[in-house]
Amino acid sequence: MAGHSKWANIKRRKGAVDAARGKIFTRLTREIQVAARAGDDPDANFTLRLAVERARAENMPRGTIDRAIRRGAGKDKDAAQFEEVTYEGYAPHGVALLIECLSDNRNRTIAEVRRVFNRANSALAEPNAVAWQFTRRGLILVEADAGEAELDGEDVFMEALEAGAEDIEEDDGTFEI
Repeated sequence: MAGHSKWANIKRRKGAVDAARGKIFTRLTREIQVAARAGDDPDANFTLRLAVERARAENMPRGTIDRAIRRGAGKDKDAAQFEEVTYEGYAPHGVALLIECLSDNRNRTIAEVRRVFNRANSALAEPNAVAWQFTRRGLILVEADAGEAELDGEDVFMEALEAGAEDIEEDDGTFEI
């Protein structure tokens, strides 16, 4: 009766869970390293603080987080340098695509992107052939009852317009700017 021992069952289940967890930790470590390039202090670096909070939410060990911050800040000798790379292309029917990648190896990344484009019957474009069609925007969610004082919709609207917001919506006590 092969495969019926308790350890064999535990090993199989644990292996699957550990593999999934490792994949998540790898992605989070990369995020932390890229964010740490702008500064290794989470209080001063908002992007790093968000990346660390996401890692803590996934129960990543503190030592792993600290190591990722050191590598990203360049304080660790075996630090791999990640860089953001942008590729542009056209999908079938002329749909413009702007792909942002995070990679430690540009050549491997472009090969993988080309493979995906070829499989989807799409084509890569020259730099800035598609980028002009896109505008980088952000989304800010503000809860109306956050903190001690409740926010007034008109005040939020006026402040957001002065700051350059294009669209503001109120939905169930939350402002979308």
